[in-house]
Amino acid sequence: MDLSVPRVMGILNVTPDSFYAASRAAGEEAVVRRAREMMEQGATFIDVGACSTRPGSEPATEQQEMERLRPALATIRRELPEAVISVDTFRPSVTRMVVEEYGVDIINDVGAPQNLPVEMFRMVARLGVPYVLMSRAADMHTMLKELARDVQQLRDYGQKDIIIDPGFGFGKTLEENYAVMHDLDQLQLLELPVLVGVSRKRMVWQLLDVEPEQALNGTTVLNTLALERGASILRVHDVKEAVECVSVYEKLRS
Repeated sequence: MDLSVPRVMGILNVTPDSFYAASRAAGEEAVVRRAREMMEQGATFIDVGACSTRPGSEPATEQQEMERLRPALATIRRELPEAVISVDTFRPSVTRMVVEEYGVDIINDVGAPQNLPVEMFRMVARLGVPYVLMSRAADMHTMLKELARDVQQLRDYGQKDIIIDPGFGFGKTLEENYAVMHDLDQLQLLELPVLVGVSRKRMVWQLLDVEPEQALNGTTVLNTLALERGASILRVHDVKEAVECVSVYEKLRS
């Protein structure tokens, strides 16, 4: 896939407790309706998550995560066979299941602390599926060092397609999130696509003293800044607005 023009990844949560209620889809009909809507609005990827990573949440068990994913992925594959599906997981066993059983196209690893990176690295390399590598580092210097190390390890296992995620909202304070955004262009040193996910996160609504439901404007501002700093993929709840953001940015760049 050509990422010279930035792409949009739409978030579809099949969890009961994701921090932004509007991203949740319960039941097959709601899942396919939400996925179809995002594709019609211009999403290139549908990112399906079945285990909430919001602060303070109790992670779903491995069995719960699989039970939530199976009907959602089966429905999307049946009703929208052209969809490019990403699955948001940190578990190697879930990774194997979604790729082998449903032909999932991308694994988006949120890198939870309980994850064993070596096991996940080996799994995605064996499956030959593109992989989003997320960093929890709180500053760009540390992030670059750790990502360079992990990318090399992935290459050693035979992994080919790697996407970098600076992990906004993971292991970072408000100030650290904005410092990473300020220096985001430094990730271009790794010569890999960069995925940015700031959609309605705490770094937006806490700064603006609003609720997540009122954080779209701030999200769009940060998405624009991320595009200027080299982001190739925007992971968002609001696909239409992100696609418009990319269109305006591309017009200005051309």
